[in-house]
Amino acid sequence: MATNTRILVINPGSTSTKIAIYQQEKVIFLKTIKHAPEDLRKFKRITDQYEYRKDVIYKELSSADVPVETIDAVIGRGGLVKPIASGVYRINESMRNDLLECKRGEHASNLGALIASDIAKLIPNAEAFIADPVVVDELQPLARYSGHPIFERKSVFHALNQKAIARSHAKSIMKKYEDLNLIVVHLGGGITVGAHYKGKVIDVNQGLDGDGPFSPERSGTLPVGQLLKVAFSGIYSYNKMAEMIVGKGGMMAYLGTNDAYLAEREANKGDEKCSEVLAAMAYQVAKEIGAMSTVLKGKVDGILITGGIANSKWFCNMIIERVYRIAPVYIYPGQDEMGALAENALMAINGEIEIKEYI
Repeated sequence: MATNTRILVINPGSTSTKIAIYQQEKVIFLKTIKHAPEDLRKFKRITDQYEYRKDVIYKELSSADVPVETIDAVIGRGGLVKPIASGVYRINESMRNDLLECKRGEHASNLGALIASDIAKLIPNAEAFIADPVVVDELQPLARYSGHPIFERKSVFHALNQKAIARSHAKSIMKKYEDLNLIVVHLGGGITVGAHYKGKVIDVNQGLDGDGPFSPERSGTLPVGQLLKVAFSGIYSYNKMAEMIVGKGGMMAYLGTNDAYLAEREANKGDEKCSEVLAAMAYQVAKEIGAMSTVLKGKVDGILITGGIANSKWFCNMIIERVYRIAPVYIYPGQDEMGALAENALMAINGEIEIKEYI
């Protein structure tokens, strides 16, 4: 087992790209590259940006104190590939083609694998990977039923952070993730609640544009009959309806902000609307936790709450007071996507987990 493995992590966002170099578990270089809006507007599609972003990243790496040629592996944030099992995947041409063609949607995370693959080719003997993209699919058959055969429930959630937190929690209590039943809650711009049964997420709400609790900017589950009436009213276009569901839904629709910290601050000043909306969001999260406890047949070893909003003790306490009888609750504020990606790459290189092939 190597003791000085160096891993380059690439995590593209909508207006920035985070890069880091890890030596084993320790970060030795970290940079957030901001992209000017006028630079990004030149590109018709998000995937058209990848050559531009790759060049900017390589310039940053060239000026770093860490020689690029010492990097052993490059791992990118996984994008909207086809539904796959959890794990580390070697980036191949099939994956690149699916991402370039945006077969399952456009998202900045699609650039992760494309950039990682190209940069790895410039480094002698370096390999390129992705790990646990948002489309990780381990749903049990019953979880796929929606209520009509035209519509199948899909797995789209914060797989990378949920899996990393679950593994970290298991380690902290000297257990194996594969031996535990956990409910993991990610509280961010989107909210997902997963039922982790012996190392697999057998049910989870579709947190992008599907169901579950409303979040700072997503509507979650909506009353279907009312949604149909609004959709066919002639008042709203498809794009406007899509914005209602993702981007301008949830807290944004109720309060005009997607900043949970700001909303809590106003609630503490006496703003009753802010207080009630946040309480309603916590209420819906607690309901989803209760639903996932039934998926696990009441055998729950722990409820793990993570993500940016988990930094709010007030918000978390509103959830805890409703669910603490189900199982012990553990709070893991924030998220560390960069560290989680580096950890996955290191485990793969050391042979601790299988490197999977994307087909």
